[in-house]
Amino acid sequence: MGVGISVLIGIKATTLLLCFAYIRRLGLTILSLPFLYASLISFLVSIASHPSINLPLLLGKTTDGTFPFLSLLIFSPYIYFARVFSLLRRLRSGEPPYTEVHPGLCVGAWPSEPRMLPPGDPAVVDCTCEFPRVKAFTAVLPYRCIPTWDTRSPQPADIESAVKWACRQRGLNRPIFVHCAYGHGRSVAVMCALLVALGITDDWKNAEKLIKQKRPYIRMNALHRKALEEWSRYRLSAPKK
Repeated sequence: MGVGISVLIGIKATTLLLCFAYIRRLGLTILSLPFLYASLISFLVSIASHPSINLPLLLGKTTDGTFPFLSLLIFSPYIYFARVFSLLRRLRSGEPPYTEVHPGLCVGAWPSEPRMLPPGDPAVVDCTCEFPRVKAFTAVLPYRCIPTWDTRSPQPADIESAVKWACRQRGLNRPIFVHCAYGHGRSVAVMCALLVALGITDDWKNAEKLIKQKRPYIRMNALHRKALEEWSRYRLSAPKK
């Protein structure tokens, strides 16, 4: 499955703690305190993002995609680190911000600026818990948030909820844009389910192949595939209406 967010942020937390100890030993106690605080917040995020706990609501992201001021204040060491890291990674990769995997269906990265949003006033499914909805250019768009940690998967029930909502929007002839941080994992899992629900592919595995043809750098992990398997079983066993 690769290294998940809980391990990566745990390493970051340990590094910050070591920096705190070193700077404090130099007698710069006041200067060392921000490193201690950032370390404690990182340890908290590392624990909350572990698969056995999986508590994305910790960051306080609301259903309309915004963060309360208190959440931004408390979790700023993680939230702003995620934004800067995302920006640098995008600059390095050169990957398109979004990809149309089927007419009217796009998957991609967090739209931090207007050019990163597909044309046609799409309905937006946001799979992140760490990035805000930028209302300056998305306030008028239909919006659905299923907050999920990076490298983790939306729960099967959340996938189903997002898919039903997206199908309704598609029925109104709106394009759909599903995004996470980079358009590689969380958003791809939801898009796989949507392609199945719309009858474009027979199952999520074929949906993944279709998306990969269009967006080669996607990489779902074992958690994404497990959630899609459970989602598929749920749909098969759900009572027909």
